[in-house]
Amino acid sequence: MRSHLLNDLTAEHYRRSVTEGVERVAAKLATTDRPFTGVTVDALTPGIERIDLDQPLHDTTAVLDELEDVYLRDAVYFHHPRYLAHLNCPVVIPAVLGEAVLSAVNSSLDTWDQSAGGTLIERKLVDWTAARIGLGPAADGVFTSGGTQSNLQALLLAREEAKPGREGREYPASLAKLRIFASEVSHFSVKKSAKLLGLSPDSVVSIPVDHDKRMQTVALAHELERCRRDGLIPMAVVATAGTTDFGSIDPLPEISELCTQHGVWLHVDAAYGCGLLASLKYRDRIAGIDRADSITVDYHKSFFQPVSSSAVLVRDASTLRHATYHAEYLNPRRMVQERIPNQVDKSLQTTRRFDALKLWMTLRTMGADGIGELFDEVCDLAREGWQLLAADPRFDVVVEPSLSTLVFRYIPAAVTDPAEIDRANLYARKVLFASGDAVVAGTKVSGRHYLKFTLLNPETTTEDIAAVLGLIAGHAEQYLGESLDRAS
Repeated sequence: MRSHLLNDLTAEHYRRSVTEGVERVAAKLATTDRPFTGVTVDALTPGIERIDLDQPLHDTTAVLDELEDVYLRDAVYFHHPRYLAHLNCPVVIPAVLGEAVLSAVNSSLDTWDQSAGGTLIERKLVDWTAARIGLGPAADGVFTSGGTQSNLQALLLAREEAKPGREGREYPASLAKLRIFASEVSHFSVKKSAKLLGLSPDSVVSIPVDHDKRMQTVALAHELERCRRDGLIPMAVVATAGTTDFGSIDPLPEISELCTQHGVWLHVDAAYGCGLLASLKYRDRIAGIDRADSITVDYHKSFFQPVSSSAVLVRDASTLRHATYHAEYLNPRRMVQERIPNQVDKSLQTTRRFDALKLWMTLRTMGADGIGELFDEVCDLAREGWQLLAADPRFDVVVEPSLSTLVFRYIPAAVTDPAEIDRANLYARKVLFASGDAVVAGTKVSGRHYLKFTLLNPETTTEDIAAVLGLIAGHAEQYLGESLDRAS
């Protein structure tokens, strides 16, 4: 079994095995003609259930043959131009190369004595991102597993900075007084984080949004004032730069001004909108982000990186102390005085992948402008898609895009029952997915079912969008026709 350990004696075996795997994936990518096969749970499950994991195949080629049947054949391929569903981007080749390198070397980014150069590369990328945001010389941060973890860590820091015990009041009983303010279309991880942080069930105050799905600052100001009047403690405001459903960007300058007036921590969830940091055309859409106390960025959404690649950034590096614990076997306190850089001092995780390498390889190969050009392309595409929808009487489109998301629904000319229209749109999405011809997402707007295009592939064209809209309309019309037949 030692022949499977990666070391100096097995380097040639490693080369052959990885090359064979790469060739399989490359062949699959080259011949994939739709984003999904349409396989069902019931069809796929038996093949996996039959596999006896206690009976290995002992041969990489045989394992890859089996993998073709249980995974590669029926995977959902985000690189296909008609994958239009969730915040999944196609990935750039330099980042995939970085993934191969980091997996083989297998550095752990918790302590210097496990990562050395990896530690410095991650710190350099944190500094680069903080400079792009404009956070100032005291900024710092750390890579995370994704936006949910980044939001959790940011709100942990905000809680520790605001918690009542810092003013001499009882802790943790008075945690019930802490409040977080976020828009009604903010990411669910805000409420999830509040629960994990031990806050009260009503700790997250939902702020209404305007027609463009942006947080209403007048309503935020009112709630902040009411919070103080009621003897509660405003812990943080979470502004979103790119909501999951609509790609909407909250008015960051006005929100930051309110946070300054009320002395409240401002966290900006830019998991989606962080692509604008590299944009050559639309950078001004996140003006005001430089005034945040913390920011979430997901490079695996709009920097075209493989999952996972995220970071949380803070204006004041000293606030990261709230995530710091020292263990004699890992990062003893003396290392701080010795100026040994241990990333675990800043992180909620201990063992942590060198995900920063993927972004490093991308920047060193393509440059930030190369990333920005790709993200600008999908923003331009969304504008063109919005124009198609706005001009098509078959569809109702919710908002003009700020990033690359379109939310819409099919509206038949002869049907007025909203519930029936809901069912037609749900049916169209389901049948489209089952066909494998395209993959689209769905959400609710004012209690009604809508469909969603999340456009993150520069290879997608307006022709693709028009074709998928035609498929949706056709499936919805088929459902409504059958529904009328059943009713008659």
